[in-house]
Amino acid sequence: MSAVKQTPAPAPSPMPSPAARYVWYGALFVLGVLVGLAGSLVQAAWFPGGLLLALLATTGLFYGGLRATGTQIGVASAAGGWLVAVILLSVGRPEGDGVFGGGTGELIFLFGGMAIAVMCATMPRLPRPTP
Repeated sequence: MSAVKQTPAPAPSPMPSPAARYVWYGALFVLGVLVGLAGSLVQAAWFPGGLLLALLATTGLFYGGLRATGTQIGVASAAGGWLVAVILLSVGRPEGDGVFGGGTGELIFLFGGMAIAVMCATMPRLPRPTP
């Protein structure tokens, strides 16, 4: 008979302290602004591939916020930054300039990003493994 060598399970990552979570929330908000800005520019420039790339980036950010903080507030802070950037870019200036031209791609980006944020916020969290 041969003995099977079992390796011990990895130790679970400790829950971040409240101060560390607040730092994560602030960083996710700033990343949300940056992803919203980049997505707004890319989705119109390389349609339809840019739209897909922008939506994939928002999905990665929102799901990453959920996994990094372990709470739905991580998704909400990233989505809040994303939404602020997208709304500010969609509002035109008095001269009539605006980033969004009002086409189908812009609407898919706006509503698709909001739908992705809701999906990520309502995903069940996986329980942390116990030692």
